[in-house]
Amino acid sequence: MKWDEVTLVILAAFGCVTLLLTQISEVLSRVPQVIRAWRQVRQELNGGTDSGSRARSTSATTPDTPMADPNDGGRTLREPRAEQDEG
Repeated sequence: MKWDEVTLVILAAFGCVTLLLTQISEVLSRVPQVIRAWRQVRQELNGGTDSGSRARSTSATTPDTPMADPNDGGRTLREPRAEQDEG
């Protein structure tokens, strides 16, 4: 094997590795978008009865109201998470 062949094999290997890493990076950068889309599909399939959608729509009507966290049953983002002390 001559040095020219060795150099070409090394260049080809690094090119393939670079291409593979670039493709993996692109796929991983799109994962959050896919998760958000999947949650929206599930919400639409459930008939839009998720409590987060109601909390989001009511918080948008008044500008002084803190934005509600849709994943926490309408608790606002500024309120601390309280334990269930009431019985």
